[in-house]
Amino acid sequence: MDNILRLVPHPDGVNHSVDGFKVGFSVSHEGQMWLRYHVDCEPSLLTLDEPQEKIGRADRLWETTCFEVFLKKPGEMGYLELNFSTARKWAAYSFEKYRGGMRNQRLVENPEIYLDGSDSHIALEVTMQLPSQFSGEALDMGIAAIIEEKGDTKSYWALAHPPGKPDFHHEACFAFNLAAPVIP
Repeated sequence: MDNILRLVPHPDGVNHSVDGFKVGFSVSHEGQMWLRYHVDCEPSLLTLDEPQEKIGRADRLWETTCFEVFLKKPGEMGYLELNFSTARKWAAYSFEKYRGGMRNQRLVENPEIYLDGSDSHIALEVTMQLPSQFSGEALDMGIAAIIEEKGDTKSYWALAHPPGKPDFHHEACFAFNLAAPVIP
C-alpha cells in the first residue's frame, strides 16, 4: 500500500513558488523502495537541472533543487542518506552517527529516476533497491527537499524541522516510523 506524507517548509525560509509538497512512498519486504515527490508550483519559477539521458551518481546534489530520504533503524545512531536530482543523478551516503563517519554507500544498481510535470507541478519518481541492512526492517524515515527558485532563493522542506537552521540530519527530521513490511 502506498502512503502519502506532506512536507512543510522550514519556518525561517523564503518560499515564493511552492504551494504544496507531498511525497508518496512504499517499501516492499525485499527492500524495493518507491518514492514520488510531488511539488505544486509553476516549474518555470524553479531552478531545475535538465534531465540527463543516463542516470548516474553525483555528489553535492544538495547545492540546488534536491530530493532526499533518510533512513535508520530505530534506536541506532547510524543512518543512510539518499539524494536525487532533476538531472536524474543520485547519491547515497552512510553515516556512523549524526553527521559523523560519512562514507559513500554502494547500491546494487542505479535507482530508476523519472521526472514529469505540467504548468502546475513537478514530480520526481524514484524506484530503487535499498541496501540489504535496510530491507525487511522497521525504519525511522525522514523525507526532505531543497527547492531552489530562480534568483538563488532556497526553501527547505521536511516532515518536521528542529529548532534553528535547516538540518535534515537532525533526529527531529526522522519523523515517520516505517513498520517492517509484511510478508505476503
